[in-house]
Amino acid sequence: MQKILDDIDKHVAQAVAHYWLTRKAQKDKQKNRGVSDAGLRSAVTGGAQMDGFITLFRDLIVDTGIDNHCIHEKKALELPGFFRPTKEWDLLVIKNGQLIVAIEAKSQVGPSFGNNFNNRTEEAMGSALDLWTAFREGAFNGGIQPFLGYFFMLEDCQASNRPIKVKEPHFKVFPEFVSASYMKRYELFCRKLILERHYTSSSFITSASDTGIEGVYNEPANDLSFKNFAKSLFSHIGVFV
Repeated sequence: MQKILDDIDKHVAQAVAHYWLTRKAQKDKQKNRGVSDAGLRSAVTGGAQMDGFITLFRDLIVDTGIDNHCIHEKKALELPGFFRPTKEWDLLVIKNGQLIVAIEAKSQVGPSFGNNFNNRTEEAMGSALDLWTAFREGAFNGGIQPFLGYFFMLEDCQASNRPIKVKEPHFKVFPEFVSASYMKRYELFCRKLILERHYTSSSFITSASDTGIEGVYNEPANDLSFKNFAKSLFSHIGVFV
């Protein structure tokens, strides 16, 4: 584990490059086939962009010493919910019939940040509420609370950095949201997910489409760094090894 952590920037950079290269390949493939999806949807309908990050999560977990058969990343990803029958996560760790880890990994690329921001935040909050309520009701055989992780990568571009006006027809919004860009909004969102204990840990990174292919990325907030996320994940799993 220490070996990966000592060189974590390189591993994250590889996952970032995989994301942008996969996205470009999918878009080029559809263009060559003459297939046209609405807007930039052509670059996301093929999936697999986040596989580099999922693989990194798996490698970190394997290095804790937990058995490979406890890790689920490609199939059998459904967990029961309280408000809905099931929810599919991106990576699960289940040992001796007990839920140890559930991770959600998401991304957003422009130009439509507004509606997508609302969808992403509502989805993340709803998933957490659903899981913790199901946990309270004994859905995962009780025991120690699972590690619930949220990872997000946002495209670093002019649209995501531009200050956004807020509408206040009746009441004032919280001051931190005034003139905050979508990049800042996502940073605040990921931080508040942890502060309100909806998620155990969260990581937020940004990357531009042109340099991202080379693995270039940024971490706008130290408290939401990937390394901190990895340390928290490792510490939690260590209890079960």
